[in-house]
Amino acid sequence: MTKTYTPFSGLDHLASAVVLMDAERQVRYANSAAENLLAVTGRSLIGRALDQVMRYSATLQSALDNAIANNWSYTGQNVEIRRGNDEVLHLNCTVTPVHCEDAPEIRMLMELQPIDQQLKASREERLIEQQQASRELIRNLAHEIKNPLGGIRGAAQLLEHELNNPSLQEYTQVIIKEADRLQDLMQRLLSPHRASMQPYPVSIHEVLERVRSLLLLEYPDGLSIRRDYDTSLPDLVGDREQLIQVFLNIARNAAQAMEGKGEIIFQTRSARQVTLVKRRFRLAIDIAIIDNGPGIPDDFKERMFYPLVSGRPEGTGLGLTLAQSFVQQHQGTIECDSRPGRTCFLIRLPMERA
Repeated sequence: MTKTYTPFSGLDHLASAVVLMDAERQVRYANSAAENLLAVTGRSLIGRALDQVMRYSATLQSALDNAIANNWSYTGQNVEIRRGNDEVLHLNCTVTPVHCEDAPEIRMLMELQPIDQQLKASREERLIEQQQASRELIRNLAHEIKNPLGGIRGAAQLLEHELNNPSLQEYTQVIIKEADRLQDLMQRLLSPHRASMQPYPVSIHEVLERVRSLLLLEYPDGLSIRRDYDTSLPDLVGDREQLIQVFLNIARNAAQAMEGKGEIIFQTRSARQVTLVKRRFRLAIDIAIIDNGPGIPDDFKERMFYPLVSGRPEGTGLGLTLAQSFVQQHQGTIECDSRPGRTCFLIRLPMERA
């Protein structure tokens, strides 16, 4: 596409987004990287005020004012802006006053460098470290609890045989049943560490269809599950049973949050040349589970993958922990974006084993 100001055509070769503005902060030129970053064409950018193209903080507004009034430069780290579709971007931003003889109306240059991938990689690494520490703590705790539980259950059985009054056996049965329940919980806490993957080619759509049928059996009235599949996707190498458990846990949480009444969307897409947990893959599959429920409270989002943390009084707090553990065993990532009316869990899995 032909730019308005040809003296700046060389800026199209830069990877950084560059926007040139006049003293009124109207866009006079934007290179190709800026068009991609702001998701608009150069023709629609030219002549528009910057605050019509994107929303930004008062700090950046002050920097733009100072660039004109005082000839000051500005550099900001992790600056947050919102582009036209209300998507939040995190950037490193530099504002520089300029004086150009070929285009005297241009007074400042703004350079934007996206850092979302850096923040995402850092967040993934920190989350993995936290989860490894949490799982090790839970594993050790589960081992310490399991042994006394066996003794408690055995003592309750012996006591039950010695009791002459049958009505008192009701209390020993409570002890035995609660001990069994805790034993089962401890086994589930330990299972992610003991379970070994059995990877082989598996169709992600076959897995999702299995999850769909299970959920519709649980919630036959009021729950709708819509498919949005990319049927051209090839098989991936993974453990079928683990993958079923991942998507079933997430989708079941969505159905429970909506009390069995609402819509869930299963969506699949391809992703190329992606980095997952510091590894580069040529091809990956994005699986999105989207619901129109009430959303996840902000104070719960940071904790929801931790063991024994549940948003429901009757929940065990293991569903998302197991899901994340299995996804990590597949060298994938799991992310969540939620607001009232739309919650999306995005699972990205590599097509091949690293």
